[in-house]
Parts: sequence; structure tokens; C-alpha cells
Amino acid sequence: MSFEPLSFEIDVTRRLGDVQIGTVFAVDGGLTVLFGPSGIGKTSVLNMIAGLLRPDWGYVRVSGKTLFDAAAGIDLPPEARRAGYVFQEARLFPHKRVRANLLYGCHPGARLGFGDTVEFLGIGHLLERWPRSLSGGEARRVAIGRALLSGARFLLLDEPLSSLDRARREEIMRAILHIRDHVRLPILMVTHDPEEAERLGTRIVRM
Repeated sequence: MSFEPLSFEIDVTRRLGDVQIGTVFAVDGGLTVLFGPSGIGKTSVLNMIAGLLRPDWGYVRVSGKTLFDAAAGIDLPPEARRAGYVFQEARLFPHKRVRANLLYGCHPGARLGFGDTVEFLGIGHLLERWPRSLSGGEARRVAIGRALLSGARFLLLDEPLSSLDRARREEIMRAILHIRDHVRLPILMVTHDPEEAERLGTRIVRM
């Protein structure tokens, strides 16, 4: 199955208190890293792209489709933007087992089916577990799987390797590389770690 290559045109600015946050970049597919020190506003930029935070001005365009344009008064709701967002915290439903978390919002247009997603993420043995019983790395992989199965056109990853030990970080890195190189789903990822940025990013936007 072939999929359209996605391009991103991002120009967003938002004032939060006394701080003005924003960035401008245009990229095609691959994995774009938003890189910079903690507190500079990288997560806020992801939230503006996802539709969770409204920019004061600017625009968000994905393959020519305008998701937000302050001047034109366009502001699509998050569900219409088809972004798969993996937050720093896994945000799994605590009252649903892993299988039900993965199937929640499962979309027929997803690039991978349920079985393929479970297999490449190595989470088949977790399907009947409760979220509270998962390690940080396991929960992160389940959250990535849920985002993939939602039929997202692109992924937003907010510090996906934070608070993990070296072995768990390596597991998540391999999963992200598989999505980038084999699933070929465009990714916008936030990190403040230069090693992560260099290894995972096909391009780096410095903030």
C-alpha cells in the first residue's frame, strides 16, 4: 500500500505570560526533531500543531491543507487534524486493559493493522495487562501503538525517551526508527537530548 508523502509548513507564535513562544519551518516527511533546552516552548509548539493550544498568529499546513490560519480564521479541531499524539506521560485509560487501549479509536485507515502493530512493538504479551502494571517503557510502546492504530497521518512525539533507563530507551528508539523507515509515517518529535536528535532525526529544527 502506498501513501502520500506529507509536507509541513509551520509558522506559529503564542505568548504565554511574559514569554513569546514560536517557530518557523517547512519540511517534507521523515522525522523532524524540535530541539532545544527545556522550557523553551517545544511542547507548546506540538500542542499548537495538534490543536490543543491556539497560536496568537501564524499558520499550520500539512500537505497544503490548512489546519490553522489566524489571518483566515481557520482553526480545525484536534480530531480533524489526524495527528497521533504521544505525550510524555502515556495517558492510557486506567480502566481498560492494554488490548482495549489499543483498540480504542482504531481506524480502518491506519497504515498498520492491529497484529502488525503489536508484533513490531513487541507488546503481544501485554495485551491482557492493566496499565498500572506496565513499566515506563511498556506503557510508552502501548501509547505509540494506540497512536498508530488511530489512523493518524503523522505522529507528534513529546520527549518519548524521557525517564527511561538505557535498555528501555533503546527499545523505544528502535520502534521510532521502524516507524520512520518502514512504516514511513512522518514524525515531529521534541527532545532536548543531542544524542537522540542526531540518531533519530532526518532533520533538526533548533529552538
